[in-house]
Amino acid sequence: MRGLRPIAVAAVAVLLSVPSACAAADTPQPAASSASGVIRLASLLPLTGRSSHSGEAMVNGAKLAINEVNAAGGVLGRQIELVAEDDACDPGTAVMAAQTVIKKDVALSVGGYCSSAVVPTLKIFRDAGIPMIIAQANSTDLIEPRYDSVFLICGTVMAEAHFAVDWMKRLGGTRLSVVHDGTSFPITLAESTAARARSTGALTVVNELKLSQGATNYQRIAQSIIDAKTDIVYYTGYYAEANQLIKDLRARGYTSEIVVGDGSADKPLLDELTESESRGVYGTALLVPELMPELETWSQRYQAAYGTRPGPSSAEAYDAVMVAVDAFKRAGSIDHEAVRKALAGTDHAGLSGQIAFNADGTRTVPKFLLLKAEGGKFGVAG
Repeated sequence: MRGLRPIAVAAVAVLLSVPSACAAADTPQPAASSASGVIRLASLLPLTGRSSHSGEAMVNGAKLAINEVNAAGGVLGRQIELVAEDDACDPGTAVMAAQTVIKKDVALSVGGYCSSAVVPTLKIFRDAGIPMIIAQANSTDLIEPRYDSVFLICGTVMAEAHFAVDWMKRLGGTRLSVVHDGTSFPITLAESTAARARSTGALTVVNELKLSQGATNYQRIAQSIIDAKTDIVYYTGYYAEANQLIKDLRARGYTSEIVVGDGSADKPLLDELTESESRGVYGTALLVPELMPELETWSQRYQAAYGTRPGPSSAEAYDAVMVAVDAFKRAGSIDHEAVRKALAGTDHAGLSGQIAFNADGTRTVPKFLLLKAEGGKFGVAG
């Protein structure tokens, strides 16, 4: 996602004194952090670049959880500290960030926004014996290595694809064009959506297209969509490209529905669109606290702490920390293997609902929302 404003952490690691905890791996490793010191949680997030808006929101969500836990006495008699490092949603940057953060005596990783940046770090954390609670990224590529120390807070792209196909059919779609940007999560969501549409017969897939990130226009893609007599589009990438694609589609006369995946379904997508361009735009999304009355009390605590309402992915980052703390308590230590086993047996009431994991580390009951653009902002459609 695109950043709305720069944040102070820039591209360097920051230590944020706050509570949360976790650790695990099936290969015995020494426990992180000295027995009498703080428990450190790693968080690799996009703190610079187009997705820094979401990275900032996730840092704040994690900090809020940590501050609340520390204020209540910490966990296992110890305080928690967040070690945040910028991955810029870039695989190469993420690898360097992971190599940096594992040297800082961290017990667990609780970050993860762009799947393409998280995937190459899986083995690094695994080899270091550090379990991972992945707060936001949800590509099935994350579970492909079959590591039993990786746990996803959000539903996978497969679950989102099922949700998307069902809703696109209900919106009246019959001829579907799917577009992605060539990176990990968007590709797998696009492929899963096309496969689901074909297997159920719900929609006829008339196009599967790839656009280039950062291009100045997508007029060729837009024309291919129109030439195929498409009546519903699903774009699975991020909102910088989604914004331009929507503009080009509308400029070429496409008037039917456009649905974007959770990487784009946020207000910044609409900031540079006119009312006519955004008409008929929907999004499949994860949690959107401002649209969920059941999260109002938590949202007020967030606003009191940061002077602003929760941003995209804030609640998932909060949940990741609280799941970590819950695992530490049940394990009675931060021993990697003990915490890994505790994480596998999680049954925690989180902001995103009851959190439990399947054997492959995926969420048992994921939650998605369908959003609709109206009046320059998104509201819940279903």
